[in-house]
Amino acid sequence: MNKSWDMVRVHDSVSILLYHTEKQSFVLVKQFRPPVFVSACLYGGQSVDGYTYELCAGLVDKAHKSVEQIACEEVLEECGYALIPEMLQKIGVFYGSTGISGSKQTMFFARISQTQHVHQGGGVDTEDIEIIYLPLEEVDSFIANEQFCKSVGLGYALMWFQQHFKDGHA
Repeated sequence: MNKSWDMVRVHDSVSILLYHTEKQSFVLVKQFRPPVFVSACLYGGQSVDGYTYELCAGLVDKAHKSVEQIACEEVLEECGYALIPEMLQKIGVFYGSTGISGSKQTMFFARISQTQHVHQGGGVDTEDIEIIYLPLEEVDSFIANEQFCKSVGLGYALMWFQQHFKDGHA
C-alpha cells in the first residue's frame, strides 16, 4: 500500500516563559499570525483577528550558538530584557506540528525584573510584537477564555508554573 504525506522542514525553536517578579506578571508577546487569520476566516467561521498570545520564542538557526544563547537573544529582541544563559531554567523539550513538521522546541523559564529591561522590545525586521503583562492572579481566567487566541506552548508553560510554584511565586 502506497502512502503520501505532506511535510514541511522547519527549524527547531526555543520558547521562554518570563515571570516579572516586581510586577508579579508574565511577559507575553502578542503578534499577528497570518495562518491563524486565514484558517479562522476560511475554515473556522470565527471572528479571529489573527493576533495570538504566545511565549517569547524564536528559531534555532545559528549553528554556532547554544539554545540557551538563542533564547536570551530572543528575549532581548522581542521583549527588551537582557538575560544570560545561567538565568534560564529548562522546562523541557517538546515536538510540535508532529503531523507536518516534527520540529523540536526547547522551553525555558526565567525570572526577570526591571533591572534587566534595556529597551522596549517589539522584535526585529518585519516582526510586529506587542508586549503583554499577564498578572499572576489572572492566569486561570486567561487560560479558560477562548476569546484569547493562545499557543499550546503558552498554555502548557502557565500550567507548568502553577504546578511548580504552588504558592504562586517564583
